[in-house]
Amino acid sequence: MAEGVGQAIALCNATDLQDGADGVPFDVMFHGQTSCAFAIRYGGQAHAYLNRCAHVPMEMDFQPNRFFDTTGHWLICATHGATYHPATGACAAGPCRGGLVKITLHEQDGVVHWHTAHNLKPVVF
Repeated sequence: MAEGVGQAIALCNATDLQDGADGVPFDVMFHGQTSCAFAIRYGGQAHAYLNRCAHVPMEMDFQPNRFFDTTGHWLICATHGATYHPATGACAAGPCRGGLVKITLHEQDGVVHWHTAHNLKPVVF
């Protein structure tokens, strides 16, 4: 694990994420508020973002856990049509104000983990 990276939280089995397929949802505390997030796989690598369009902060999935467009190469906001690069979260087209908020992930022993940060914590019930 890289220095400066927060606590690792187990998220899912690595096999739960398939290239260009459904994402795995999870909840986080972002700046003190419970927020939805999702993990996807693209180009063989796992990536995670807050489930919040950069245009207007609304959830992006058009059906539960569906974040990719029909090609499986772009993340798309179902409400606004903004598209984002799945590996970086950078806005590719449409009404965007910046990119998606990226969440650090790593895979170890067949498990995907997300990492806490100063503004990103696990939800405590």
